[in-house]
Amino acid sequence: MLQLIQAIVGFGLLNVWLLRANSETAYRGGESKNLKEEFSAYGLPLWSYYLIGFLKVTSGLALIVGFWVTNLIAPASLVILFLMLGAVSMHFKIDDELKKMGPATIMLILSMILVISHY
Repeated sequence: MLQLIQAIVGFGLLNVWLLRANSETAYRGGESKNLKEEFSAYGLPLWSYYLIGFLKVTSGLALIVGFWVTNLIAPASLVILFLMLGAVSMHFKIDDELKKMGPATIMLILSMILVISHY
C-alpha cells in the first residue's frame, strides 16, 4: 500500500509540473489557466514558481527513485508535506471553493502517510 501511495504522489507531481503546467484544469487557484497564473493569483513572486516547481519535481523524482533507494522516501515526503500545506493554505488565502483544494489536500494526506511511515 505504501508503494502505491509513493507512486501516486511521485507520478502525480511529475504529471502536474511536467505535463500539465500549461494546461487549464478545474483545480487551478482563482481563475488561473496555468501554473504561472496560479502563483500570480496567490500573490506569489515569479521566482517562487521556479523554486517550488524545482522542489516538487525533484521530490517527485526522489519518490520514484525511492523504489530502489529507500532512504530518499522520507526526506522527499517531508518536503512534499510542507509544500502541500502551503498549497492548501494558498487556496484558503484566495477563498477558493473546496473542490479546487481537493488535489492538494489529497497529496497532503498521502505525503503525511509516507512521512509517518518512514520516520
